[in-house]
Amino acid sequence: MHEATFVFLHKLVDAWNTHDVDRIAGFYAPEYLGIDVGDATPQTGRSGIRRAALRYMAAFPDLHLRADELIIEGDRVAVMWTARGTHRGMLMSIPPSGRTVEVRGISMLTVRESQIVRAFTLWDVAGLLRALGLLPELAATP
Repeated sequence: MHEATFVFLHKLVDAWNTHDVDRIAGFYAPEYLGIDVGDATPQTGRSGIRRAALRYMAAFPDLHLRADELIIEGDRVAVMWTARGTHRGMLMSIPPSGRTVEVRGISMLTVRESQIVRAFTLWDVAGLLRALGLLPELAATP
């Protein structure tokens, strides 16, 4: 089971990295429910994940994801990831800055019958805002 889930997740990351939105959507169940801290409303169904993918890819046309660590327990999967891209489109009402950013996050997934049915994604929004020059850098403490 773990090996199949491992392969499944690497294929999902590959779909994101090739920007194949239809292929991405195929990894998600029709009843999918996703919470992403960067979205004001939950993503629902394949249409919801398609919209989210298109939004991130429009904001970062060279978006590249890397799965840094996977923890698999039954149908639950934790994926620590890093996303890198150049901010060339609107995201969260922020106009394009042209800056290249790297953001880390974690997604908690529920995978059943080779489809993601639920996801909770938490990522470093403050780090993104810092990288875009919208928040001050963190000061080192003595």
